[in-house]
This record gives sequence, C-alpha cells and structure tokens, in this order.
Amino acid sequence: MSTPEAVPYRPRSVPLARRCAVRVVVGCAHVLAALPPDRIRAVLTRLRRGARPATLAEAERARETVVAVSLAAGGHKGCLPRSLATVLLCRCRGQWPTWCVGVRTRPPFAAHAWVEAEGELVGEGVPAGYFQRFFAVE
Repeated sequence: MSTPEAVPYRPRSVPLARRCAVRVVVGCAHVLAALPPDRIRAVLTRLRRGARPATLAEAERARETVVAVSLAAGGHKGCLPRSLATVLLCRCRGQWPTWCVGVRTRPPFAAHAWVEAEGELVGEGVPAGYFQRFFAVE
C-alpha cells in the first residue's frame, strides 16, 4: 500500500504571464537535471556570475512559485529539478541562493539536492545538519 503525498500544486495561484515564464525555467531545470553532476555544477557556476546573494524570503518565494506551477518538481522525487528551477528562477531576478547536493545524514540514506539562503535550508522542513553537503554552488 502506498502513502498518499500532498503536493502543493496550485498553478492558478501564479499570474498567467509569470506562470508561463516559470514553466520555461522548470523545463530548463529538467534538461539541466539530465546532465552529469560535474556538468551541472559548471553550468551553474557560470550562471551565478554577477548575481547578488538571494535572501531567505526571495529564495522561499521562488521555491513556492516553482512548486505551485510544476507538479513534477513538487513531488517526493523532484528534489533535483525543484532545486535547479529555484536557483534558475532566482537568477532570472538577479539573485543567487546556494545550490547544494548531498545526502541525508539519517536513515533512510538517500541523495538529495536543495537550496540554501542566508545559511538556512529553503523550504525543506528539516533541522540544520539533516543533510551532509557533497558540493555546492554558492
């Protein structure tokens, strides 16, 4: 038996013009997610140039918008496209949060990608130290 998962998919909560732009960003994130990790890091390192650090509120707003518009990015296994779309959406606004890849430190052990801003996890709902970073694009 599977456990139902509540996904905050509310595309109509985002105005149409912005929703279309966010869907393009999410599409780019899915293409980027298909690349090897070192290639993703190289692309993001180039993209972050010239951006100012994102505040926690800005990064949270970007993540909420991505999750509202994309059902795939909001799901349990959507951490990579969700985190990539969040940093790409922030970059479109001239901001850059920290994009991180690592693992959970508590069972069940699994790989995970997430976003941090001002030293805090964005929208993960877990305490600091729950994830162990392998690398980040700050």
